[in-house]
Amino acid sequence: MISRTPPALLELAVQSLLRDQALAIPALEDLPRELFPPLLTEALAQRHSEILKAMVQVWPLPCLSLGSLMERGHLDILASALDALDLLLAQKARLRGWKLQVLDLREGPQHHCGVWCAATARPSLPEVRGKRLREKTGQRMEAQQPLRVFIDVSLKDGTLDECQTYVLLWALQRKDSLHLCCHTLNIFTKSIHIMRKVLETLDLSCIQVVEVHCGWELCTLAAFAPYLGQMRNLRKLLLSHIHVSVSEDLEEESLITQFTSQLLNLNRLQELSMDAPNCLEGHLDQVMRSLQSRLHRLALTNCLPSASDLEHLSCWTSTSQLKHLDLRGTKLTNLILKPLRLLLQRVAATLETLDLEECELEDPQLQALLPALSRCTQIKNFVLTGNHFSMDVLKDLLRHTGRLSQLSLELYPAPLESYDAWGAVCPERFSKLCAELMAILRDIRQPKRVFFMCVSCLQCGYQVMYNLGLSPCRCPVPA
Repeated sequence: MISRTPPALLELAVQSLLRDQALAIPALEDLPRELFPPLLTEALAQRHSEILKAMVQVWPLPCLSLGSLMERGHLDILASALDALDLLLAQKARLRGWKLQVLDLREGPQHHCGVWCAATARPSLPEVRGKRLREKTGQRMEAQQPLRVFIDVSLKDGTLDECQTYVLLWALQRKDSLHLCCHTLNIFTKSIHIMRKVLETLDLSCIQVVEVHCGWELCTLAAFAPYLGQMRNLRKLLLSHIHVSVSEDLEEESLITQFTSQLLNLNRLQELSMDAPNCLEGHLDQVMRSLQSRLHRLALTNCLPSASDLEHLSCWTSTSQLKHLDLRGTKLTNLILKPLRLLLQRVAATLETLDLEECELEDPQLQALLPALSRCTQIKNFVLTGNHFSMDVLKDLLRHTGRLSQLSLELYPAPLESYDAWGAVCPERFSKLCAELMAILRDIRQPKRVFFMCVSCLQCGYQVMYNLGLSPCRCPVPA
């Protein structure tokens, strides 16, 4: 006989209320607030629009999360919830019992925790004092706090999905009553017209992350810049493939200035990533000097910087406390690396990640950096793959970095001696050289994750790797 766990009392109460809407709706005002989150979850699952509408009007918690409606595309249920809010927003002053401060329409379970935490948490002393203050000041204070509505925004070519469009139009018509907030703005469109329509609806001061995932012309970046300058709480900015069109050549200086002048307002920026910023090559110094905040992460990837770009690398205020420096794919072969060496010395006490993959570094450049690298005592992740170093220089590198006890991930290129005259890896020679390098490292410290990587196999494209042993390519072994 199968034994079944009887349903909890809370579950029984929720199911009972949902079975009889005529009884449930009048009873909502008298329900304990702990019952509201599970009742909401079940009402959404069963698409009880009338109960949902009534719950919104008497919601007893600061946050109401309805992101699942956006995720599932339930426009009709979402419209019912917003209609209920309209009845409350239409009042000139909030009712004394109205607790709702945030409507969260972001997708994903990570945005639902606030509902449950708020339901079970006991009021703290400041909360009790705030309640007494509100009782003294009455509805005047309640009227000063606009409702905040949080939404995910991904701008793509074409039209937004139905739910996003509905919320944006709804919020636009009620700008005086609420703030439409977006934490992360992802942009996949080159149309400034689409961006303007959405950005002029959002409370730009709420945006903390902006990621541009498509190639823009410089004029698009300049047109976006005034909106960027209003994002005063921005923490992360990612730009990719910004280029100059033929028609922009004569205006290039002016357009770049329009962008850099807005960077002066980003006092809280912590992460700046620029991938293939072709139009900014030759102007990187101007960009970095415009930043007033101290960055935690700087990524300048897949670009061809000039000597003037990096000349003041170590002097920029924004790079004085870097934790993560990513220069992947940035060609450094023909540059004087003194600015990079000085920067590493300057951030030696804070730097945790250094990524120099595919920078076309050779023995002289690495040797110039070794004294500075040996001072980076906090470094945890160090990537040098895709460069060209001899066995002797790699030995010297390991001796210099051998005492960096925080290192947890090290990725090095195979020694040049691992390849034959045609550039193909010789597995036995590669394995022997790597074993020798590991022995040097173990004499100094106990390494954690250390990998030596060859270039991809010319036949199968697989990358030969050495860790505790050799990981060969996928080519069939000849009989």
